[in-house]
Amino acid sequence: MSLFVADCPTSRFLPESFDPSKPVAVIAGQRDYPVLTVESIRAAGLPVRLIALKGETQPELIDSFPDGEREVVKVGQIGKMLKALQKLEAGYALFVGQVSPGKLFRDLSPDIKALAMLASLKERNAHTIFGSITAEIERIGVNMLDARAFLDGHLSSHGLMTPGKQQAKQPHIDFGIRIAREVAALDIGQGVVVRKGTVLAVEAFEGTDDMLSRANKYKTDQLIFVKCAKPDQNPHFDWPVFGEKTLESMQASGIKTAALESDKVVMLNKVTLLQKASEAGIELIGY
Repeated sequence: MSLFVADCPTSRFLPESFDPSKPVAVIAGQRDYPVLTVESIRAAGLPVRLIALKGETQPELIDSFPDGEREVVKVGQIGKMLKALQKLEAGYALFVGQVSPGKLFRDLSPDIKALAMLASLKERNAHTIFGSITAEIERIGVNMLDARAFLDGHLSSHGLMTPGKQQAKQPHIDFGIRIAREVAALDIGQGVVVRKGTVLAVEAFEGTDDMLSRANKYKTDQLIFVKCAKPDQNPHFDWPVFGEKTLESMQASGIKTAALESDKVVMLNKVTLLQKASEAGIELIGY
């Protein structure tokens, strides 16, 4: 079903001034998040362009674009990315998909623009770096969109999303939510694993899957995984994502419950994800 009625966008994450005639450039990282976003934009009948990150973007996604509608840049080539946006005549841009954490420490190819930008930052983390990139993009007249745009139907929703009766006790979930929000507020990570009022694992730079694996070392039951957005979340990037890989990591770690912040966690291919979670005996709860 199209997101548009009489040429009016209905995604609540698009600005009122959104012009459907202007191309949307997807700046694509890893895995399925960029793929799903491109598919949704195409399904809406909108012009879409791709800026692929070398070694990160799925080759199949790159190949789905003709030469004149795609550009490939290395992670760190901010100046080249800005020129690519102008070359593709993008009116809007989206950051979607993870970049390998190690890229920030090795194999980084900063150009002059990136070096100047980094030198101006007092703190270097995802929030400050991507915030500065957003400012540079908007400075050339390209409007940054909320990274949830076009994915309204793939967001976590309030209440028990999988069939059946909720098994995890609400007080234990509430404890996990409080801890997750505190951790996110400190810009450490966006997820925790708790058990009956005890914090077993906290997500940091290594990412969700490694954190879930660490929680498994205790070989115990009634674990709850909680994921949330930052309280000062920049809408243009870094929304938490829950996909099949996370589901597989939960299953491998014996975690039977995930609590996801409503409307703030992107659930990749949500219908399929809920079905697979149910088959695996995992309950997914929106709060």
